[in-house]
Amino acid sequence: VQLQASGGGLVETGGSLRLSCAASGGTASTYMGWFRQAPGREREFVATIRWNGGHTYYADSVKGRFTISRDRAKNTVYLQMNTLKPEDTAVYYCAAGRAILSTSATPQGYSNWGQGTQVTVSS
Repeated sequence: VQLQASGGGLVETGGSLRLSCAASGGTASTYMGWFRQAPGREREFVATIRWNGGHTYYADSVKGRFTISRDRAKNTVYLQMNTLKPEDTAVYYCAAGRAILSTSATPQGYSNWGQGTQVTVSS
């Protein structure tokens, strides 16, 4: 599975961005999700969606501001990010894998990763 992420950029505090992640080469994944990594910090979970059924899960830090969705016909996952804060600044990575619920919020639950897209929120 190859993942191509796009949609990052520079936005002011309170602004919005939408990230996209297109999957190709087969999508035998149970979950597709987004993680992020800020300089000097470990990669952290942001949101994930179960490919069949569409159940979604979010990190507490983004709950109510970010929305993950999928378009099964396009094999694409989206992350709509609203009310952005400077602490949301990071490289965002999409991921796909055969995670189970207990591993769906950990990097270990995903075997395929996109190249990352930079999101910068200015204060």
